[in-house]
Amino acid sequence: MADPPGCELTPYVLLRRPDKNVTTDDVPESAPLDGHFLRYRVQSDKKVAICSVHPSEQATLQCLGCVKAKIPVAKSYHCSPKCFSDAWQHHRVLHDRAATAVNENGNEEEEVFGRFNSSGSGVLNTSLSGSVSSMSLTNGSAPLYPAAVTQRSGGETWFEVGRSKTYTPTADDIGHVLKFECVVVDAESKVPVGHVNTILTSRVIPAPSPSPRRLVPVNGVDVMGHLDSDGRISSSGTFTVLSYNILSDVYATSESYSYCPSWALSWPYRRQNLLREIVGYRADIVCLQEVQSDHFEEFFAPELDKHGYQALYKRKTNEVYNGNTQTIDGCATFFRRDRFSHVKKYEVEFNKAAQSLTDAMIPSNQKKSALNRLVKDNVALIVVLEAKFSNQGADNPGKRQLLCVANTHVNVHQDLKDVKLWQVHTLLKGLEKIAASADIPMLVCGDFNSVPGSAPHTLLAMGKVDPLHTDLQVDPLNILRPLSKLIHQLPLVSAYSSFARLGVGLGMEQLRRRMDPTTNEPLFTNCTRDFIGTLDYIFYTADSLTVESLLELLDEESLRKDTALPSPEWSSDHIALLAEFRCKPRVRR
Repeated sequence: MADPPGCELTPYVLLRRPDKNVTTDDVPESAPLDGHFLRYRVQSDKKVAICSVHPSEQATLQCLGCVKAKIPVAKSYHCSPKCFSDAWQHHRVLHDRAATAVNENGNEEEEVFGRFNSSGSGVLNTSLSGSVSSMSLTNGSAPLYPAAVTQRSGGETWFEVGRSKTYTPTADDIGHVLKFECVVVDAESKVPVGHVNTILTSRVIPAPSPSPRRLVPVNGVDVMGHLDSDGRISSSGTFTVLSYNILSDVYATSESYSYCPSWALSWPYRRQNLLREIVGYRADIVCLQEVQSDHFEEFFAPELDKHGYQALYKRKTNEVYNGNTQTIDGCATFFRRDRFSHVKKYEVEFNKAAQSLTDAMIPSNQKKSALNRLVKDNVALIVVLEAKFSNQGADNPGKRQLLCVANTHVNVHQDLKDVKLWQVHTLLKGLEKIAASADIPMLVCGDFNSVPGSAPHTLLAMGKVDPLHTDLQVDPLNILRPLSKLIHQLPLVSAYSSFARLGVGLGMEQLRRRMDPTTNEPLFTNCTRDFIGTLDYIFYTADSLTVESLLELLDEESLRKDTALPSPEWSSDHIALLAEFRCKPRVRR
């Protein structure tokens, strides 16, 4: 397959032992087996230019106009005259921009992709074979791969790029075929035994680059904060919160997402793409759903720690799930250590609440069937943080600014409307108890698997549910009765409904077109071939927090027409939501 940079590659190796048993376990030099170990080597072939439009195709022509205008050289290659002419309307924009301004990324991309020598092709020269062989393979003045480790084989030249079983392609590998080698070596003499086993990849393609999403101010004319040197919103009293269902690897099957290329669906690719996206938002608080237990421990916690985040995690319970406990997903909340400190953590297991409910309400002969309906392993993670910044002013020094952040993933089954509503109501009752014990702003984030206007969404946004709501007709256990109990006192508002307050202006109409005018929620946060709609929300207590800005929503153009999620650009079937908040000054009583 053709792999982009950052996608970790590990060959599948079967080893037949002397006792005829077959194993996939590695045998390193440090722990030889029966006097032998496995040695690996990764090599790269000569550089070949690839098409800027169809990255899996080799380029056959180069636009000389791009070369003269010093446009990033990777954008100048095309696989055929038809490809070039079909892309011309978009391609000419590059020329127009270059005529008025220098492309800031030009030098950087030139170093990554290399340049043709002066003997390179013209605008529509359809034979690049001559110039490919003379392509510069240098990054500055140093060769990308030292000549000392080149090897000629059958007329081909290979450059050694790695000596481990696993290899992660870099930008230097774009346009190259990679060859993985494995050989059995005698541990004493260090001499290979038997023949070398090899496997070749397709040419490494550039990593897809999704359309950037900008923060849109919603509190008036300007954002009150500003971008700091890291590109993060920086203001004394504001902070940003991200909520994102990242699509667990267990659920990311080719059966469910047949439209997504297999390489873009693989976890080694998706995890790097997701990490780049999450880190790129530079949020102060990150709420992730569908994070597998093993992925949290081995990848997200250590990787986000490098970027200054402290991690907290709540795995789903496993009364229903009967697979590997390490692959059970859950909710992960991260916060920047330089902005917040951890005060307290609450874990909500809806299975335990279901047990308490059935013990109290359900007759003995119906308990088993009731638990079968209610026990779905869903959880919520509630974290109390203390801000290391303040907007209270000099007249109120030393006052602690606490913040309560709930992160949850509500049950997915559409026929269990009563269970969804009960889970949301249970979470809200728990948050009410916290609110009663402390004057504390609250955020409720997550994938609620409930569309705008559904009973769970209505309860969150309106504080109550109309007794005539159609969702309430599904209640075989009578757990929603009396209906008068379906209320809460938290002044919750959906952050993205703030887009409805935007005034008239350039680009405002385009933003509003991505919203549902009847619910003031996004048109979608989940987009697959089978479903498109909004399931994810960030709610906040409006008496203590105000929304300053929101991450713009995706539209069909951003996703590319006729494309569903996940895709090579976006590695989840959900989109990330991000809001910037400001704590309201407390009123002295």
